[in-house]
Amino acid sequence: MRAVIQRVKEARVEVEGEAVGRIGEGMLVLLGAGKDDTGEDVRYLAEKILALRIFEDVEGKMNLSVTDTRGGILVVSQFTLYGDCRKGRRPSFDKVAPPELAEELYELFVSEIRERGVKVETGRFRAMMDVHLVNWGPVTLMLDSRKEF
Repeated sequence: MRAVIQRVKEARVEVEGEAVGRIGEGMLVLLGAGKDDTGEDVRYLAEKILALRIFEDVEGKMNLSVTDTRGGILVVSQFTLYGDCRKGRRPSFDKVAPPELAEELYELFVSEIRERGVKVETGRFRAMMDVHLVNWGPVTLMLDSRKEF
């Protein structure tokens, strides 16, 4: 699985003009599933994301996690994170999980976060979404459960 994590002051996702998910301070997580991903990939990313110390303490150092700050997480499915642009001009999506598997892994990821007591909001799987955010810092990180980058 792959994720792009953005520390945000606020974020929301809209489908057809309706806000379907919204958070204040916390993280926006764009999440993509690969065709070889399993529950182990989900658990690795969930634990890693919850433990990331990307929020500032009283001394201004990035020492706090989203659980420490009691922030929220907005999770948005993003299959294009597996787009391979190394050849030609059109991305290849050969490594993307089929929709049924991707949705199962996405829902498992959301459950893993919720089970740890963090407020989670979501987009709508397979919908055309408008994502609005105020990137705080800005802080943007990328993770891959297979550690390919």
